[in-house]
Amino acid sequence: MTAELFRALHHGGTPLVLPNAWDPVSARLIADAGFPAVATSSGAVARVLGYDDGQLTPPETMFAAVAQIARAVDVPVTADMEAGYGLPPNEFAERLLETGAVGCNLEDSVGGGLVDVAQQSDYLAEVRAAAGAELVINARVDTFVRRLDDPVTEAVRRGREYRRAGADCVYPILAPLDQLRQVAEGVGGPINGHAAPDGPTQTELAAAGATRISYGTSLHKYVMDQLRGLLPRL
Repeated sequence: MTAELFRALHHGGTPLVLPNAWDPVSARLIADAGFPAVATSSGAVARVLGYDDGQLTPPETMFAAVAQIARAVDVPVTADMEAGYGLPPNEFAERLLETGAVGCNLEDSVGGGLVDVAQQSDYLAEVRAAAGAELVINARVDTFVRRLDDPVTEAVRRGREYRRAGADCVYPILAPLDQLRQVAEGVGGPINGHAAPDGPTQTELAAAGATRISYGTSLHKYVMDQLRGLLPRL
């Protein structure tokens, strides 16, 4: 499926649900279950590769992991690429497209702090210019992660700027349901809601305005917790 068709899934009558994979096996399971696309989780992929989250995975290692996942499934893959691993936008776009991915998630915080909104907007705009329409960009907004005093107002401001810069979707990660609705109304366009096995549910997120729903590291954590509980009984 091309980026154009993947982009269209963000504008359907029901939210696009993207369980997050961490390797080819989990990606195949997601695709075989009938989901129309696969998203990766940078945190989960990093841990599988032996690194911690937070841009600590070498870029070439992360790109190789994304390429393995993209080769393993026949559905489109969108890759969580943290904040771009310090790569220039042209190089980032070129290397990501070489993996076979048709989308990416780019977050606006590095090292525990938010990136300046103008700087992030410029980066997104340059990635868009380099990739053209071949990449669906999900711009993550970290105002709720960073616990700002007024995360909604800043999320709306950033979301609007990122949309103007060429982002296809805005992801106010960890926004509570009532505040997710405010962000969705303020930004307009596709909004990514964050789900987890223990909630919030897809129904709740859709009611709050989410048109795309992903699970981040929560599915990998759930599977690891199940394994952790099983091991003492073996």
